Amino acid sequence: MTIIDLMHEPQHIPILAAWHHQEWAHLNPGASLEKRIQKMQAYLSDEWLPSTYICKRGGQLIGSAAVVACDMDSRPELTPWLASVCVAPTFRCQGVGSKLVQHAMHQARQVGVGKLFLFTPDQERFYQALGWTTIAEEIYRDCSVKVMQAVLND
Repeated sequence: MTIIDLMHEPQHIPILAAWHHQEWAHLNPGASLEKRIQKMQAYLSDEWLPSTYICKRGGQLIGSAAVVACDMDSRPELTPWLASVCVAPTFRCQGVGSKLVQHAMHQARQVGVGKLFLFTPDQERFYQALGWTTIAEEIYRDCSVKVMQAVLND
């Protein structure tokens, strides 16, 4: 299993965009697959933020995670955010998501980020097991979510 920056293999954008659209379209009403593809193409730069990391096994794309400046427009004061953690269904519960989250956290720590934030409607326990703490519960785009943070400074 290898994790690399999407900018090195941008040919995976259409697949990732389709996965993300399927998982989170309900949180982004009006967003189209084409808009997701365009947004992901903006991640293809040498800048650290935003970044998308992809996980591959045997050459096959199996997951992704991103770090973005802001993932909740109702919480612009919190930055940066872990976002779009997604693992292909046949590879779930095999440690792929954990590796992607840990990789993103490591990359953030390397550039001096002290805290990373995320929101999740249903994966609070998964993130707690990786050291994240819940800092708020709220309704975001008609969905009940937990806002979480990871403190990256040791």
